[in-house]
Amino acid sequence: MAETPPPPGGFGIYVHWPFCAAKCPYCDFNSHVRAAVDQQRWADALARELTNAAGRFDRFPVQSIFFGGGTPSLMAPKTVEIVLDTIAKHWPIETDVEITLEANPTSVEAERFATYAGLGINRVSMGIQALNDADLRSLGRLHTMAEAMTAFEIARTHFERVSFDLIYARQGQSVAAWTVELEQALAMAIDHLSLYQLTIEPGTAFGTLYKAGRLRDMPDQDLAADLYEITQEICAAAGMPGYEISNHSQPGAESRHNLVYWRGGSYLGVGPGAHGRVWRDGQRIATETLLVPEAWLEAVETTGTGMTIEAPVGAADQAIEYLMMGLRLREGVDQSRLAAAGLSPQKVDALCYNGFLSRQTGWLVATPKGRLVLNAVLRQLLS
Repeated sequence: MAETPPPPGGFGIYVHWPFCAAKCPYCDFNSHVRAAVDQQRWADALARELTNAAGRFDRFPVQSIFFGGGTPSLMAPKTVEIVLDTIAKHWPIETDVEITLEANPTSVEAERFATYAGLGINRVSMGIQALNDADLRSLGRLHTMAEAMTAFEIARTHFERVSFDLIYARQGQSVAAWTVELEQALAMAIDHLSLYQLTIEPGTAFGTLYKAGRLRDMPDQDLAADLYEITQEICAAAGMPGYEISNHSQPGAESRHNLVYWRGGSYLGVGPGAHGRVWRDGQRIATETLLVPEAWLEAVETTGTGMTIEAPVGAADQAIEYLMMGLRLREGVDQSRLAAAGLSPQKVDALCYNGFLSRQTGWLVATPKGRLVLNAVLRQLLS
């Protein structure tokens, strides 16, 4: 397919590595535990899927590559190298491309950091999740606080950009305890933090426990709201305001890949369970792949692709998707891209009047009050 200028929002490539050493009880991502993984076979399949996609969809300059999972730091460096070489073979690469790899902070995975950096990985996102051993155990994490600190220090010697994740609104967590932990995290942080409220998802171990009434001391809605608000206040005061509901950074250090999603850009997703929004001959296409790793692998080896859905996305759905993603951002959404969504001016006016939205020189922005209840705001807008 032809190389063309990128659409609004930019273009990125997402590579899903579906394997983990253990399944965390809160996780509803497409992640699987396997006793052994044939790295060469998986590298060849990912390369074949990428090559196939390059021939079937419009190609844009790549501004970000993201290895997500699962646990991508379990990938052999050679696997990462093959994937990156294949992308460079088929797509033009921006000179300042952001290449992120998600990592668990264990000593085994940290040993690979120098090699990953030599292959071109220039940003690592570490799943630390909590800063004390008791909560790490309750979250099902395999690392200790000491291991996390060691891995973090190793990462910062090899990568200029190192982000890490924490989960808050945990069982029995008070505002005071989270404040201390968050201030500790900010003292560690380089330029980016992802701070997620613990959500109980159906189909997870926590979901099963919660349904049975055995997941005790979960914060109620009022406490969860207090925890969110204090998170925004403390991070902003520390020079790392929330540029998105769950993501904080110094100015200019935002995750470029995630901005592609939130700004309604285009992205190719490869690997089991990966989604994408690509273009073919000027038509935006939604893609999905097989979820089960072995099924995806067999499909790629047999047919060249593990994609099961390639559905056109109409103008109205494009505008609605952009609205739903973009209002998560502090910058909001460009109203010129919302015409096809068919929003009621009266509903927008009412939400602005009540302080949930604001209009700012051609942009529609969710206020701090609105981001706190964004799902309800979107339901109102789209009902």
